[in-house]
Parts: sequence; C-alpha cells; structure tokens
Amino acid sequence: MMFPPPSTIGVLGGGQLGRMLALEARRAGHRIAIFTDEPQGCPAGQFADTEINASYDDTEALNRFLQQVDVVTAEFENIPASCLQAVEAVKPLRPSSKALFTTQHREREKNFLRDQGIACAPFRVVDDLKSLEAAVAELGRPCVIKTAAFGYDGKGQCKVTAETNLADAWKGFEGHRAVVEQWVSFVCEVSVVGARGIDGSMATHGCVENQHTHHILDVTIAPARVEPQIIAQAVELWKAVAEGLDYIGTMAVEMFVTTDGQVIVNEIAPRPHNSGHYTIDACRTNQFQQQQRAVCGLPLGDASQHTPAVMINLLGDIWPAPLIHPDWSPVLNHPRAKLHLYGKREARARRKMGHFTVLGDTIDQALNDALAIRKALGIG
Repeated sequence: MMFPPPSTIGVLGGGQLGRMLALEARRAGHRIAIFTDEPQGCPAGQFADTEINASYDDTEALNRFLQQVDVVTAEFENIPASCLQAVEAVKPLRPSSKALFTTQHREREKNFLRDQGIACAPFRVVDDLKSLEAAVAELGRPCVIKTAAFGYDGKGQCKVTAETNLADAWKGFEGHRAVVEQWVSFVCEVSVVGARGIDGSMATHGCVENQHTHHILDVTIAPARVEPQIIAQAVELWKAVAEGLDYIGTMAVEMFVTTDGQVIVNEIAPRPHNSGHYTIDACRTNQFQQQQRAVCGLPLGDASQHTPAVMINLLGDIWPAPLIHPDWSPVLNHPRAKLHLYGKREARARRKMGHFTVLGDTIDQALNDALAIRKALGIG
C-alpha cells in the first residue's frame, strides 16, 4: 500500500534519526507524529506535527498515536516486541516487527546471518562461565564477548586476550546471554547504507570507510578508499541481508574488510545510520528521503553520490559546559562545510550532539579540510 503526501508517518523514537526523517518528510509534504518515552521537546518532536510522550507499554497512549498515523517506522531498534506487535496489528510497520526483532538482539542477528549463509565472524552463544570457557577454547584468543541484547557504541563488550581471566571477564555478563566472536584481523571498517522498497527494489549509497574512537564513530570517508572488488562484496552483502529480512526501509550494514581481502558483516542497523549522514549533503537522494519513500511505498530515488565527502561526529566532550555551545567558526568559515546539530538540550561526554560534513573535489581534499576543522574545534 502506498501513502503519498499528505499522509502521516508515525515514528517510534524521538532522537536525531527521527528528527532528520521529520525534516525530509515534512519537506516532501508529509505529516509526522512521534511516539517516544523521552520528555516533551525531544530532537524529533521539535519538527513533528504531533508528539506523544509515554512509555512504550502505555496502551492508551499508543492507541492515540495509531489513530493519527497512516504508516509507522522506527528510528531505533530497541523497542519492546510487545509495542511493535501492537503497532503491526493496526497499521503497516516498515520495517516489520520480525526484522526489528531479529536485529535488536545480537544472538538472533548472528543466527540469522549464519542461517542465510551471509559471511560473518565465527561465534558461539554462552550463558555461564563454563560455556564461555568452552567457546574461548574453540574460537581461540583473542576473541570478543558481547552482550546478546544489543549494546551500542562499544557498550557491553569485552576483549579476551591471552592475559584475560575468564572468571573476571564474565562478571560483567553474569545472568545474561552473550555472544563470543572470533577476533577478526581487518584492515578497515566499512558500511553500506541503502533502502529496499515494498516491491523489492533496492538502492544503495555505495560503500563508506569508518574510523572509530573509543568505539564511537568518529570519521566517515565517502566513498571508501578500497578496491572496486571490496565495494562490490560489501554491496552484495547488504543486498543479501535486505532480502533475507524481507526488509522495507533504510538500513545500514557495518562490515570488516579482512587482511585477506574478504568482507564480512559485523552488525546490522535496521534504520538510517550515523555513517550515512554524509548523504544529506553529498547524494542525490539522502538516506532519510529514501526512508520516507520506502516506508510510504513510493518509488526509491537516485542514491548516487555527486561529491566526495567526509563526515565528522560532534560529541558532547567539546562543549565548554552542558548548556554552552562551542565556537562553530571553524565549520562556518569553510565554504563547503555543513553543520548539523541535533537539538539536544544538554551536552554530555560521548553523547552524539551533531556532525559536520565537508565536501571536496577529491576525497583527499575533503579529508584534509575536515581533519583541519576537527583539530580547530579541539576534537582530540
């Protein structure tokens, strides 16, 4: 079913991804309704026609929300399954509750990848110290323990080295299930963001290179500085994931490029992604416009990139005080730099507060200029 403007898109979640979707959807003539457990005036709510603030298990509030929308999407994956099922029973939910349920939990996601024959690191699922010891013996050291229920930005992870005492390492996971992954020797991390429509059509934004600091995305280089065969592998893996999930909407797949020239899937994000923010300024149709199109059953746009670009994350660490903004002159004085702030009330360490993107005639020019601005802003 198609929902052209001025239909109302309902969004579960009130963060910056919902905010950027709202900006694009309203530009196209849609109405936006937000349902979030955040306080009134959240980043997405600032640009919504309707903002309902309630717990995701508040049935009365959810019903009020559903009466006002035509189709529903999610701006983050960790929404209770009961809420997703309640939505899907009444209105189209894109992506589906099954896709979100699979990708909101690392154990289910890894099993999906294995069952679909999609390349990923060898893994074992553990739930106590004994099973952890067996998994590490089979996979070898180093390896990584990750919570089965998704953490993010490196939370809920522990690297196991030759020196690691497994009993001590397990204390942080006691009482929970976890996934143990074999350590991957990789030369870089890449991601592909794209969209799949209700008719199965797909459009990807290509392959970008990601650099992390303290497990949080720091720099995205678009396009990635990798060989064409690496890009082809990455895009094919994205398509395999999208088809396997019968996915509708915008999705990101994060991957490792291994030292032997292979590409394997690390994680799936069933939504627009931080590494796709450069598309707002550098692509003919950005990831949020594609989300709006796919969710509403409309034809996908041209996802191609028209200009080399580098995106830099802005974390709360560079704010002089929680309510005092930095001096943005280094970004604003550059003729091809674009500043994007997320409207969050208060800055905190390692909280994503915004980003900036620098366009260039070449990727080297964009990267050099972006890193110079980054340094001028005091990002270490």
